[in-house]
Amino acid sequence: MNTKKTTGERTPFKPRVTNKKSLNRTKQVPSSIALRGNPPKNNSVSTYKKNFRIIPVGGFEEIGRNMTIFEYGNDIIIVDMGLMFPEEDMMGIDYIIPNIEYLKKNQKKIRGVIITHGHFDHIGGIPHIMPEIGNPPIYTTELTRAMILKRQEDYKQCAPLNVKTVRKIDRLTLGELKVEFFHVNHSIPDAIGLAIHSPNGTAIHTGDFKFDHSPVNDAPADIAKIARLGSEGVLALLSDSTDSTKPGYSISESEIRKGIEEIFEKAKGRVITATFSSLVSRIQQIAEVAEQYGRKLAVDGYSMRNNVEIARELGYINAKSSTFIDIKQVKNYPDNKVAILCTGAQGEGNAVLMRIINNEHRFVKINKGDTVVFSSSVIPGNERTVQGMKDTLYKKGAEVMHYKMMDIHSGGHGAQEDLKMMINLVRPKYLIPAHGTYYMRKAHGDLGKMMRMTDDKIVLGENGLVLEFDKNGNRVSSQEKIPSSYVMVDGLGVGDIGNVVLRDRQLLAEDGMFTIVTIIEKKTKEVIGEPQVTSRGFIYVKENFDLVNATKKRVKAIIAKSTSKESSPNWDYIKNSIRDDLGQFLFQKTKRRPMVLPVIIEV
Repeated sequence: MNTKKTTGERTPFKPRVTNKKSLNRTKQVPSSIALRGNPPKNNSVSTYKKNFRIIPVGGFEEIGRNMTIFEYGNDIIIVDMGLMFPEEDMMGIDYIIPNIEYLKKNQKKIRGVIITHGHFDHIGGIPHIMPEIGNPPIYTTELTRAMILKRQEDYKQCAPLNVKTVRKIDRLTLGELKVEFFHVNHSIPDAIGLAIHSPNGTAIHTGDFKFDHSPVNDAPADIAKIARLGSEGVLALLSDSTDSTKPGYSISESEIRKGIEEIFEKAKGRVITATFSSLVSRIQQIAEVAEQYGRKLAVDGYSMRNNVEIARELGYINAKSSTFIDIKQVKNYPDNKVAILCTGAQGEGNAVLMRIINNEHRFVKINKGDTVVFSSSVIPGNERTVQGMKDTLYKKGAEVMHYKMMDIHSGGHGAQEDLKMMINLVRPKYLIPAHGTYYMRKAHGDLGKMMRMTDDKIVLGENGLVLEFDKNGNRVSSQEKIPSSYVMVDGLGVGDIGNVVLRDRQLLAEDGMFTIVTIIEKKTKEVIGEPQVTSRGFIYVKENFDLVNATKKRVKAIIAKSTSKESSPNWDYIKNSIRDDLGQFLFQKTKRRPMVLPVIIEV
């Protein structure tokens, strides 16, 4: 038997070419693919630029907005391009995307974008960002590709995307950076992790992951490949930190089946299940159980219908076509023969479940005896809204089931034992906890210490901070930061809403608005009549005569004083004086500080 002595050195990366036959209905890339375009030939690239640079643009201080840049010399790879939903005080903001100022300056170096899976916090920024950086090719798996292209249909003004399908056995050569893929489990099928090989060392990016040994409509994570990559030597591990504070192992998706069956078996009326639209494996299980108990399944919610359509077309949902009915048809069947699957488990105002509860849905209202299932955990910040929904459902005579009562939800992120297992398999030189707020990443770093990693090998990065590694695989001290501030999407505007506008909206929401309109005679500069006061969200004018009259007198006095000695008064200065004076006066009288808008009209 031939034996081969191991030296402990990393095996050189060797691209392997496999069958190039195209998959049906998808663009598939060859197993080894050359870089996009030709990078600039520059033999004088500085040693500084030959460092392997890892730059998180988003996702290192929040949940969402995930995007990370990997850069070596004249080559850049972007991993993920997500959005983040607004915080409570971000009035009117639809969502937030990563700042791409650095990428726009380095557009010629971009060789490609790799997307790890199809959740919005990883694909949501694509329609807004891709046109701004030259529309480079996107590489991803089949289901994720379909979801990206489906969403792109809502952005017909954008140029078509060049989205290529990769398989988990494929390898990409993108300039001097080379990429391998490995399969991971998550709450959506077709999720991948990445090994990014540079001349200075290999970085592993896990994507969102957990280890599920009995997943639904998916294969278990490719532990053997992860271990093989680890045995070849890994410079840095960027690993999902979302559930780093949760002890033990994550629950297998297959365990959820028992809870769903129990609910369907006991339910005497309709079963209405609300969950995330991207939880394809959960949708598959609900469809199978509905079939098992002879119920028709109606699916409602824009994103839910789209994802079910895509997943059925690609074979990720295998229920019979006869099981599915249109939401309009639910009244044609007895309640005990109907199941409804919808969005709205987080209490979103326009989602289907909220409209059903508020009697605003055209075809469904809560009946006594319905069972409503919240098949998801509650995102922090939504607790009060979700509890209000449950209270209303109980008042209407429905039964309510949620994940704290029984196992009807399994998260998509690894708990502490999953994270330890990943560290053990990869054995990185540096651990870079990713995907989470600071306390999540700090907890993940503490797990690394439990695995005998030292403090200097655990890197708690931050958005925008450049992490650099030299040719010897050592971290280089650097304080360089790239722009990573929030870019807010509001209606059709991208990035045109800044902190000043947000502060104005917060002020309006907290203390309201006080407008005072004064008409001035152009020649004499005298006030004509009484100033007109309008208040919104501050006081009721008709019940506050004394306060309103006092503000009118102050305005007239300021104008008289400012115009008495000048033939051409500076009206901007006068309006600012009115704003400051009335702001202070109203605060003294009410302890509230509304937005004061003085208007002066010359006639």
